[in-house]
Amino acid sequence: MDVLAARIGKPHGIRGEVTVQLFTDAPEDRFEPGGTFRVEGAGVAELTVVKARWNKDILIVAFEQVADRNQAETLRGAQLFVDTAGAQDDDDDAWYEHELVGLDARVDGTSVGKVTALRTMAVQDLLVVELADGHEALVPFVGSIVPEVDPEGGFVTIVPPTGLFDLNTPGSNQAPDDGDDVAGDAAPGDSAADSGPGGTRD
Repeated sequence: MDVLAARIGKPHGIRGEVTVQLFTDAPEDRFEPGGTFRVEGAGVAELTVVKARWNKDILIVAFEQVADRNQAETLRGAQLFVDTAGAQDDDDDAWYEHELVGLDARVDGTSVGKVTALRTMAVQDLLVVELADGHEALVPFVGSIVPEVDPEGGFVTIVPPTGLFDLNTPGSNQAPDDGDDVAGDAAPGDSAADSGPGGTRD
């Protein structure tokens, strides 16, 4: 099964490097030299990693097929997919985004909204929950706050700290930065399926 590993952001420098926004918990594995991705949204069908390096919390990648900044610019917004067929997950508490999206979000057994995305962040993963009033809440995907994930039952159980749904919504002062508009060359923010286990609750 092909799942989304990353989305290409801005060109970085003049040698064809690009920034990427990650949707995987294992970027060091996915972006090893020689790693290949199926590409959607660009004029190339496949990209092969030459090297990858970190600039603070932004991953910068050079691809074999991209020689200069002009070529890198044509890749902006392209999506990178990997085939996870046959991959084994050794973590029983890890989840792919496609397993979580659409699940009912329940508090004390009462539905408060739907899970619409899993956002992989540097510090911790976040569930994006569309609340009944139409607003989105960002819920830390940790065992103490999301103690139960039941895809077969169609729900996740949330034990929200006081004020979570009020304070931790996009646009509030508490909402985490997804990396967009970072000084320098940050990748644009987006939500999409993860290439590996998309959420590992601590």
